Amino acid sequence: MWLCTQHGFFSIVQKRPGEYHVRARVKEDLKNLCDVCEVKWWKIHRSAPPADYRWRLVVNEDDVTHIFCCLSAPDNLDYDNFKGRIHELPDQCEKAGAYGQLWGNLMGLQNT
Repeated sequence: MWLCTQHGFFSIVQKRPGEYHVRARVKEDLKNLCDVCEVKWWKIHRSAPPADYRWRLVVNEDDVTHIFCCLSAPDNLDYDNFKGRIHELPDQCEKAGAYGQLWGNLMGLQNT
């Protein structure tokens, strides 16, 4: 699952039963996630090549549920336009072009 959020871009996959990897291209995104979720004990791992995501957290099912709850909390949805919000955030604005392309590609599917 891909998550494009105001706190970062994440890919969450299940590697083994009960073991989930929350992956990111940018380490600071995982730091933001730890802050938003108010969790200090999650360890950010650096993946060796050929892993396509350099940074990851290894968490359990309860942690994944906690992540979704934190990211969807009303105080984390305090904007009326996602792309505009990304442009406003110094640590996220570099993703604006990629999100815009994704938005455009998905808009193309809507019109078919």
